[in-house]
Amino acid sequence: MTTVLIVDDQALQRLGFSMLMEQHPDLTVVGEATHGAEAVRMTAELRPDVVLMDVRMPGMDGIEATRRIVQSGGRSRVLVLTTFDLDEYAYAALRAGASGFLLKDALPDEFIYGVRAVAAGDAVIAPGLTRKLLDAFADRMPGRTPEQERRLAALTEREREVLTAMATGLSNTEIAARFSLAESTVKSHVSRVLAKIGARDRVQAVIFAFDAGLVSPA
Repeated sequence: MTTVLIVDDQALQRLGFSMLMEQHPDLTVVGEATHGAEAVRMTAELRPDVVLMDVRMPGMDGIEATRRIVQSGGRSRVLVLTTFDLDEYAYAALRAGASGFLLKDALPDEFIYGVRAVAAGDAVIAPGLTRKLLDAFADRMPGRTPEQERRLAALTEREREVLTAMATGLSNTEIAARFSLAESTVKSHVSRVLAKIGARDRVQAVIFAFDAGLVSPA
């Protein structure tokens, strides 16, 4: 059973998400929050598998709430909900530690897939959309820091190649084909890359690669 906390200041949005998840026996809504501060408190109390986080809310917004939830070190993972695909707030939430984001007008099947994937430890964001976001805000990225240098130095040559391929939007299947590897081997490389660079998931690894200058927006 995957437990979900819904965070949105609009009652109709919360109701819609809740009704959608009620149709799936493996998903259950354990609570609803109307603003960021409430989301942080309820996440600590309820420890849901997934926090569906709206970004634009009065008081503490979804970005700060995401940052606090992630920094708490708990098991809950944040899936950001936004209205626009090139939303600076959504990008900031990803940098704060969210495991991905969905558009509020996503199809029901896409929405349910996203919740399940995040609960399973995967990241949810289309590779092309990741690239759009990173391209749009690349000019705000700082130069490589000593800490980023240290993390990159810990990677083997193959792991660095895999990280670069991830950052360009390739799936595990595509990476396997590019380097003539078994997909299971690629998954192992990805897991080691995440551990060595301190990334929670694939989205955070992609952001790290761009922040560290390993790849540059085209």
